[in-house]
Amino acid sequence: MTSPHSKIVLITGASSGIGAATAGRLAADGHHVVLGARRVDRLAALVADLRLAGGTAEYHQLDVTSRDSVYAFVRGAHDRYGRIDVLINNAGVMALSTLDALRTDEWDQMIDVNLRGTLHGVAAALPLMRARGTGHIINIGSSAAYRVDPTAAVYCATKYAVRALTEGLRQESRDVRVTLVSPGYTHSELTEHGGDPQIQAAARAAAEELGMPATAVADAIASAIAQPDTVDINEIIMRSTTQG
Repeated sequence: MTSPHSKIVLITGASSGIGAATAGRLAADGHHVVLGARRVDRLAALVADLRLAGGTAEYHQLDVTSRDSVYAFVRGAHDRYGRIDVLINNAGVMALSTLDALRTDEWDQMIDVNLRGTLHGVAAALPLMRARGTGHIINIGSSAAYRVDPTAAVYCATKYAVRALTEGLRQESRDVRVTLVSPGYTHSELTEHGGDPQIQAAARAAAEELGMPATAVADAIASAIAQPDTVDINEIIMRSTTQG
């Protein structure tokens, strides 16, 4: 099913945005992509398109907030192919509001998806990669991991945390490559769910005006993966030129 030179690449949050764009780019590069998300109808359509274009792909339902779901996703791919070359922890949510709005359920969701979801992926994949002596974990951060804006305090906190754990993993790793990719405004569905309606609308307008295409982030991820095993692209921060 896969060529000797292709990599087995797992992508969480693959049903739209950066995840879907990355699936398309990596499948076009000849890698076998294993796509996970909750919206399996979206995944099924994406996989059909990738196969029609000559790529190899599969999908599985995935909830990154569930440790068991993530373990089944990762271990299942490992059992089928005998290895996992790359894990891209991409799933994320951004529900913007001021702290005094006390949207605590949405705070919990951002912590569970953005931070715990990333940790679940690391916990599932890292032992398998270490046992094999090679692998690559790519965590999707955000430019919000480098500054805090009002209405985004909790989202920024989760992305600061992802940045910290990625750097810690990098320092602990010699045989597993570790990359943090931190995009600025990007055309995606990130601003379309949850949060204060007025604040989300303003963020959506900013993303539409200032954002870069998700394919630009996919290209950066592909470049990091394409480096020799002895070269580790540790951190990529990227924004559209219009964002400044």
